[in-house]
Amino acid sequence: MRHILFILKVFILFSLRLSAQEASQVFISGTEGHKSYRIPAVIRLPDGKLLAFAEGRVNGSNDFGDINIVMKSSIDNGKTWSSLITIADYDKLQAGNPAPVTDLTDPLFPQGRIFLFYNTGNNHEGEVRKGNGFREVWYKTSADGGKNWADPVNITTMVHRPYQPQANSAYIFSEDWRSYANTPGHAMQFVNGPYRGRILIAANHSKGDPDKEWEDYSSHAYYTDDHGKTFNLSQSVNIPGSNEATAAEISGGRLILNARNQKGDIKARIVASSNNGGETWDSLWFDNNLPDPVCEGTILTIGQENGKYILAFCNAASITNRDNLTLRISYDEGRTWALTMPVDKSSDKRNSKDYTAYSDIVNISETEIGVLYERDDYSEIVFKVIKWK
Repeated sequence: MRHILFILKVFILFSLRLSAQEASQVFISGTEGHKSYRIPAVIRLPDGKLLAFAEGRVNGSNDFGDINIVMKSSIDNGKTWSSLITIADYDKLQAGNPAPVTDLTDPLFPQGRIFLFYNTGNNHEGEVRKGNGFREVWYKTSADGGKNWADPVNITTMVHRPYQPQANSAYIFSEDWRSYANTPGHAMQFVNGPYRGRILIAANHSKGDPDKEWEDYSSHAYYTDDHGKTFNLSQSVNIPGSNEATAAEISGGRLILNARNQKGDIKARIVASSNNGGETWDSLWFDNNLPDPVCEGTILTIGQENGKYILAFCNAASITNRDNLTLRISYDEGRTWALTMPVDKSSDKRNSKDYTAYSDIVNISETEIGVLYERDDYSEIVFKVIKWK
């Protein structure tokens, strides 16, 4: 009898562990008014509520068209999710690249205020790179946990280096920046040090005519020190082809930015570090410990140990396909990656060219990280909690 009870106990514990690792569906393509959902972003509010954002693509999976920014919330650490609400709708055109962050340092909003940065556009990326169209930069705020949102604020002329509006709504590029996109994924706010309170959004742009090797692209960042009243631009990352990026705080008021290599000549992530809160970049390198198939990745500060910040990084850790989604932990601020944990991959389910693609991560507890990610050839965006400690 004792032997049977022991087996039963092991079975129950094993079953609970499996269920804890299962992914919950958040956005399912073909439901709730959108043929496709892409570009996930997620944040956790001070009360523990999770907010998941995505592009809701009305008519199909194309990067341009009738695209809205949509949101769902969870009050049980991602086990279940609310119904969908639309945060930004640019009519039949594109609203995308959601980059959310909660401002926790504004005395006017002691409970915190959410900023959602996003882009709009009036033509396909390829045409915008040729100068046939433009991209703009906006934000919305919510002071009640995402229930209600203020009117959008256009910050294009402060962060787009800029293109100057002319008569009849024509645009002329003063420095010839053309394509423009936030992150994808969450934005960030400095918690400690001389730049405490600074909100920073990693971004990228193209400059001049398209280059066949994608060298017209560069990563950059923009930031605000006054809770969204004014914005400044960082220096551009001096690696041609640096593209989609996210950023994280490290010790001493420093910042690390992790970017995609759009050229694809080196299948690894581009890293830039800053000693002045993201204003300029003092070190640049390829991290060959972070393989990447030319996809998006996401980085997040999750704690401190021995005076160093602990970082988490997640991407499709492959040099061939968007697959093998992997979570890594660094105890030395991104110089090395001590822990490697699989999140999801096609061999777990079925063969799929792009089984796990874009993702974003959020701190759930001292031992758990939540991963919001695209799965199964972009048919769904799901959420999984990974115990890393």
